[in-house]
Amino acid sequence: MGCMLIDPSQKYRPYKPLNLVGRTWPTKTFVKAPIWLSTDLRDGNQALANPMTGDQKLAFFRLLVKCGFKEIEIAYPAASDTDFSFVRYLIEHDEIPDDVWIQVLTPAREDLIRRTFEAVAGAKHVIIHMYNATCAMFRNVVFKNSKEQTIDLAVYHTNLVRELTDQYAASHSTAFRYEYSPETFSQTEVEFSVAICEAVKGAWGKAGTENRRIIFNLPATVEVGPPNHYADQIEYFCTHISEREKVVVSLHPHNDRGTGIAAAELAVLAGADRIEGCLFGNGERTGNVDLVNLALNLYTQGIKPNLDFSDIQCIIDIVTQCNDLPVHPRHPYAGELVFTAFSGSHQDAIKKGFEEQAQCHARNLANTEAQIWDMPYLPLDPADLGCTYEAVIRVNSQSGKGGIAYLVKQQLNLDLPRKMQVAFYQIIQAISDREAREVTVEDIKTAFRNTYHFGGPKYEGRLALRSFSITAEPSPEPSDNDETVDERRRFDGTISVGGMLRVIRGEGNGPISALLNALHTHLDIDLTVREYSEHTIGDGQTAKAASYIELVATTDNIKETRGASQSWWGVGVDSDIAASGLRAVLSAVNNAIGDRPLPELKLNIGFGSATGQADVANAIVNSLKLQLPRRLQAAFFEVVQRVARDSGGQISYEDLTKLFEETYGYETSKPYHFELRSFDFERTTTPGRRQIAAELLVDGEVRRVSGEGNGPLSAALAALHTQIQGTLCPSGSIPNTP
Repeated sequence: MGCMLIDPSQKYRPYKPLNLVGRTWPTKTFVKAPIWLSTDLRDGNQALANPMTGDQKLAFFRLLVKCGFKEIEIAYPAASDTDFSFVRYLIEHDEIPDDVWIQVLTPAREDLIRRTFEAVAGAKHVIIHMYNATCAMFRNVVFKNSKEQTIDLAVYHTNLVRELTDQYAASHSTAFRYEYSPETFSQTEVEFSVAICEAVKGAWGKAGTENRRIIFNLPATVEVGPPNHYADQIEYFCTHISEREKVVVSLHPHNDRGTGIAAAELAVLAGADRIEGCLFGNGERTGNVDLVNLALNLYTQGIKPNLDFSDIQCIIDIVTQCNDLPVHPRHPYAGELVFTAFSGSHQDAIKKGFEEQAQCHARNLANTEAQIWDMPYLPLDPADLGCTYEAVIRVNSQSGKGGIAYLVKQQLNLDLPRKMQVAFYQIIQAISDREAREVTVEDIKTAFRNTYHFGGPKYEGRLALRSFSITAEPSPEPSDNDETVDERRRFDGTISVGGMLRVIRGEGNGPISALLNALHTHLDIDLTVREYSEHTIGDGQTAKAASYIELVATTDNIKETRGASQSWWGVGVDSDIAASGLRAVLSAVNNAIGDRPLPELKLNIGFGSATGQADVANAIVNSLKLQLPRRLQAAFFEVVQRVARDSGGQISYEDLTKLFEETYGYETSKPYHFELRSFDFERTTTPGRRQIAAELLVDGEVRRVSGEGNGPLSAALAALHTQIQGTLCPSGSIPNTP
């Protein structure tokens, strides 16, 4: 088992401070962005457990170009055929913009330097980056070289680089720049670093101004001291190297002590011109300095960083896919939780800050003044990174005991989409504010079920799905070519509307749009899908589908509809994926309609109407639970058609039920000519014959009647024949004639 020392000075030595008299960097401030070089494809890639594939490197390169990098270290081409081939691909497929310099790394070895030049043949702008280690440990332990031998090594190979740049410039019209790194600079005697760079500059012999400046890259290969020490080293170098105007002083900080950002920023104040690093700080051990962090630090100070991270989530997605490394939730500017306020006092301060800023910006706009961002706890406007306040701040403003979304997933097996997390968080926040107490797990589960009408009949909303069928309908627009015509989908279903079962029908390009069309047609509910997602709960035969849908009010302007500020979320779970989506629709619709009155559902009867005999029969099944025989369906449909003519071809479900009851005297209080009060059946002495003795109310008068027949129905008809003129018979039989 490990044990930290009581006296670590017996094992570790402190760094040796640099006696820099008259240092100037502590009093300086930032005025412009440095030159940026991304080394994600080289230094970042070599640090990955699984280096990027060619496709991943290409995607990453395109991302860097899109972000605005003008210098990109793309490979160590002599290290492997994979890196060599990648460099060739970029060149031969014209992937490198004319204003971008590619950089390639090589150690001070002749065979590797020559291979490196073979890789970049034909490129337009190339930085050759050569290095050799210079600190005492490497000189004495690794290479067994003196200072003089170390300088000779660098000079000899710089001469080779110079010769090859002349050769390839002449044969391929390539513009070359030269970068030299005294590797392990942060551990090298600063005087020796200056001396070896002077010798390299002399051997190069081509240092000039502008793009002809030689680049001296001074890496904190291992961060061994505090950031102020690195700044002292850089200022010493900048003030002691000759022909400073012909030199680009470049930084390559690592993050072993966790101060890579501070070291880079202080070193820029000390005179550095350029920074090499990676997006989100990937790199060996604790990583290279994070260029996103550095650039956005400048941005929040009002300094143009010359890099564009307007769609930070897209950048995160590509980087994490290529590196197979996550961005930490607390990572500056990029983590999921960086704008999150868990504390109520923080949230209150942010809320008040937004209110005050809105008023201030309105005044500034009227006075044509700058609309300065000045908010509690938020040094940067999330919108500048392509995020909304709700999606970034509120989504992550989850409960203090693990997060509302986490609890919903654990308790209900529902993995809510990010925007739905925001919407539900607002519900929980309202409960917390109203109850003035801790919101428990049971509170969250109950609130979720009530809000989204989820979890069975107890939580049903005004609209609930009872049954449905989805059928394919040919497209109404025939195609003149050989392309397959998309089929439309038709929804036929029974829904509960305020406890009453109703049949609705609609069409669309899928089950969800067909249901929305049905709701619009029958209930004047006009909503559009803005977001939909789904996932599986469980596996095997017990697996179910969980669907989530966001609906917005439909407008004539598609862009306005998609950008609506108000929306309603719903969730549905079912073993059938189509049913899951339909239940999610009704869940969201219930939230959208609230308590507003709904139009009375009516059936359209008449010529050209989609409502038929079966729809009328289904309505009677839903309202009275009566399965009508087919001939009775036809007869009643004729009755309905006659009545509907007087009401514009429409009849409500309530009027339809009443019409049936009145037409057939079914469970109605209205008096009729004949009403059955009581009856009794008896068998007769004749085999197969039955006799009925009944008490009827005939036009208000009680009468006792009897009749005999082959069964209950014929016996009842025989009894009625004693009270009427004419003959009654069951449908399909022929009455006897006298």
